Amino acid sequence: MDRPVVFITGALTGIGRATALAFAAQGARLVLSGRRAEAGDALAAELRTGGTEAMFRALDVRDEAAVASTLAEAVAQFGRLDVVVNNAGVEGELGPLVDQRAENYRTTFDSNVLGTLLVTKHALRQMQPQGRGAIVNLSSVAGQIGFAGAAVYAASKHAVEGLTKSAALEAAAFGVRVNAVAPGPVQTAMLDRFTGNSDEAKQGLVSGVPLRRAGQVEEVAAAIVFLASDRASFMTGQSVVVDGGLLAGA
Repeated sequence: MDRPVVFITGALTGIGRATALAFAAQGARLVLSGRRAEAGDALAAELRTGGTEAMFRALDVRDEAAVASTLAEAVAQFGRLDVVVNNAGVEGELGPLVDQRAENYRTTFDSNVLGTLLVTKHALRQMQPQGRGAIVNLSSVAGQIGFAGAAVYAASKHAVEGLTKSAALEAAAFGVRVNAVAPGPVQTAMLDRFTGNSDEAKQGLVSGVPLRRAGQVEEVAAAIVFLASDRASFMTGQSVVVDGGLLAGA
């Protein structure tokens, strides 16, 4: 694919930022989104300094009108939309199921599921007339197994997995592929929050990974770039696990 146009949500930190840098290294043209305008503008400027065509738009993926207008603007700017990476998401409030509040459910599902659904919906409206495109959703190993103390988060990622498969079946007739990447423990600020900023808790989680370490954001970004590329042209409706072997014995 010659200089694809790539739209990334949650692009300012962690896996999203690493994914932006990985696509930039391949010459892609980037439309970046996130909630913090100053940080987003700085990232876009950094990428442009390195020779990448990049623009940033502040976006709350739960706002359908804003999602639609941002994607339409991307197409107006670059002429097409080749790749969408649905990375925006939250872990919500962690803790025992008996302590969970409806508000935490709404916040987590609105960001992780509704946001992914809305971006996918409006991306497909742009991609289907093109007859091609690739969407990559960020799931998690928590989208395939349960995690005590993270029931709402796990439920939201299970929903992302189901949404990915269903969207893939609908989009296939138009030449559009929809896949997911399911990371295990990856060294990010979210992992720090997940483990209560406790080195002992983090080590306990990582000790269950056969490769005996947390993943790096660049390793997840590499899987995302692969799924979006023509090298994965016969892959759709799949969830590619990047977890150091964590689920191998599940």
